[in-house]
Amino acid sequence: MTRLAVVTGAAGGMGRAICARLLADGLQVVGLDIDADGLASMAGAGFTGHVTDLTDAEAISAVFAQIAADHGSVDALVNNAGTCFMSDFPNIPAQELDRQMSINFSGAFHCCQAAIPLMAGRAGVRKIVNISSNGAYNFDVFDPPHYRASKAALDTLTKDLARRYAREKIAVNSLAPAMTETPLFNVLTEDVLARAISAMPHGHAMQPSEIAAWVGFLISSAGDICSGNVIILNQGRDVR
Repeated sequence: MTRLAVVTGAAGGMGRAICARLLADGLQVVGLDIDADGLASMAGAGFTGHVTDLTDAEAISAVFAQIAADHGSVDALVNNAGTCFMSDFPNIPAQELDRQMSINFSGAFHCCQAAIPLMAGRAGVRKIVNISSNGAYNFDVFDPPHYRASKAALDTLTKDLARRYAREKIAVNSLAPAMTETPLFNVLTEDVLARAISAMPHGHAMQPSEIAAWVGFLISSAGDICSGNVIILNQGRDVR
């Protein structure tokens, strides 16, 4: 039986790499993104795109109802959708705080709510992979506090669901990458970007395909015994 994975933020740089990895691993992939043109450009065997506003809980509920109607169940969920707004404390508008939390945390929360019931009865260990960030814990690097808080909340959700659903064989993990070359680079000034990359031990940012390989590993049978972890991907930068 072909396994089905749902990937949020599918049309972005990281999302495309994750979808490609899972398709190469033989999964069917349903991609969710607000970018209709981006999803259309990904059309191909094994991939279905649904234009979805992941800040809208009702839209999330509706798209998972459609996934259930089309496919019956879900084997894996990758909460990849995210962004970083760069206003700094204390000058962070209330609307920006709410939107930061909505994109990076609330959307993932509602996707988990919708996906977990669709995992019931599926063979093997079902998987949830949340894409977090080194910014959730590393205060030596520049990240705005509302971005850090959104990713820290996501990691707490990871641990709660991992414990809550361990006996139901649903494994939940976070991947926390450091500097990775995605369109989010565009929100940084050249100076901030240069300093961040220079701090990486290998002298360069990581690639989306490298993070996607870890997603593939966790969703494969090799990841069955890993749950409740925040896995740090940063070239050894923050080892103390």
